[in-house]
Amino acid sequence: MADNRVHAKELAKHQREISVAEFFEKNRHLLGFDNPKKALLTTIKEAVDNALDACEEARILPEVNVEVIDMGNSRFRVIVEDNGPGIIRSQIPKIFAKLLYGSKFHRLSQSRGQQGIGISASVMYSQLTTGKAVKIMSKTDSNGEAHYYELKIDTKKNKPEIIVDETRPWENKEHGTRIELDLEAEYKKGSTSIDEYLKETGIINPHVTLIYVNPESKQIIFPRAVEELPKEPKEIKPHPYGVELGALMKMMKFSEYKNLNKFLKNEFSKVGSETVKKICEEALIDPSERLKNIRREEAEKLIQAIKKTKIIAPSTDCLSPIGEEPLEKGLRKGINAEFYCSVSRSPNVYRGNPFQIEVALAYGGELEKEGKAEIMRFANKVPLLYQKSACAITKAVKEVKWRSYRLKQSNNSIPDGPLTIIVHMASVWVPFTSESKEAIAHYPQIIDEIKLALQEAGRKLKVYLSKKQRIGKEIKKRSLIEKYMPHVAEALQDILGLSDTEKKQLIDDLKIVLEKDRGKIDDIEFDKDKNADYSDTWALNKENEEENENKDEDEYNDEEENENKME
Repeated sequence: MADNRVHAKELAKHQREISVAEFFEKNRHLLGFDNPKKALLTTIKEAVDNALDACEEARILPEVNVEVIDMGNSRFRVIVEDNGPGIIRSQIPKIFAKLLYGSKFHRLSQSRGQQGIGISASVMYSQLTTGKAVKIMSKTDSNGEAHYYELKIDTKKNKPEIIVDETRPWENKEHGTRIELDLEAEYKKGSTSIDEYLKETGIINPHVTLIYVNPESKQIIFPRAVEELPKEPKEIKPHPYGVELGALMKMMKFSEYKNLNKFLKNEFSKVGSETVKKICEEALIDPSERLKNIRREEAEKLIQAIKKTKIIAPSTDCLSPIGEEPLEKGLRKGINAEFYCSVSRSPNVYRGNPFQIEVALAYGGELEKEGKAEIMRFANKVPLLYQKSACAITKAVKEVKWRSYRLKQSNNSIPDGPLTIIVHMASVWVPFTSESKEAIAHYPQIIDEIKLALQEAGRKLKVYLSKKQRIGKEIKKRSLIEKYMPHVAEALQDILGLSDTEKKQLIDDLKIVLEKDRGKIDDIEFDKDKNADYSDTWALNKENEEENENKDEDEYNDEEENENKME
């Protein structure tokens, strides 16, 4: 009988190393390039996120220009320009043409980017769909020229391929960065469009000015609502409660400190001498023990001892929340409503990572009176437009008992009515469900904090709605009384023989008595011109939008239907 088995040596010939660029080139859907429409959004999102991070790190009030040009045949040119500090020449190729390269992955401080994948993935998608190089111009000095590059990615080696490297004049620009790339894409308006993304970015970043030219060549300016930058986040060290066994062993292996005492005090936050003593006593390990002598069994005892030891919560200097007042101003800038409120919770911790939840509500006014409330989800000041039903924010919104706050709600569903709900999570490490960063994972601590913030905001809304209801009833009662005042005056005129002048004076006196008896009514009627912060420039983009919006909503409706079936 013939032996048809393939020898191991033959199999080994087909095995080779896979670069990270090759992996994501084949699995681009993991990074948010599922389809042409989403690819356009992801590209703009990554470029704008980088621009805002760079400006804030340099303490510059951001001004970002976004231009999308329809080149025909499903090809679009995306240009994003900022007024940030610029990028030094040697770093430009690595930042834009090397995946998993960046400064934020190893830092524990709040930022929009985390993984060092985003903008280089956009360059890779552009190269894959059009074959063209990305063009980058960056200037760091008002007296110097700009560095100009044309780049591609060598996906086999995950390294930059430089096509052009030169300097060029950039007039009227002191500093900043400009990226231009062509890609295969699709432009549609609606709730998951680039228009919506930029609008929500302007709302959640009230200190930013956005200038946007859409593919229809219409310019839309979203001016900043506040003139102050958000608080600058500081880098912190990891907290012991968040460390796992393998990570602890790796930290000990590469630490510059030689003994356990110095290692725990210097490599972790909020660990002092007393805390080290308690941890080591619980683990039955000498604090002066050299790290190289600690084996896996001792490391596991340390992990268990850390869990049993009370340690101060990590510092929250690493967070940069928006703040209640700026958040409300941002909401007023984008939505013309009759009632606004905002809530910032105190910072909390999940897996040793500090995080903070902020919530804002807008009610009534020009919002749609029928249908479900609109939920705007944000993580580190970045809008999350996809995977709504998979997100912890949506789950928390559904679990709040909105009927307690005078809103209509079916069981475990989004409330009904003219309401916009904003939820923002600020954290040193947001637990996204995938590399495309579209939904927040269902950590119980995070969901609980979101619910508490929503409930606090809900109580403020309830006070307003109760007041509005009381005023409505009072107006109805007064209108009935005022309706019969002339009849009472006529009857008294007949009985007392009053003149017409005396009759008129009697009606006026009755109105004064009514005002004194029942008090003055507050004016809570909605006036569309009352909100001075509202920027109606985005209303220009609503022409002919309904058809696209209905098509776009199919995705959300499908998500809701699938979720209901699962429940």
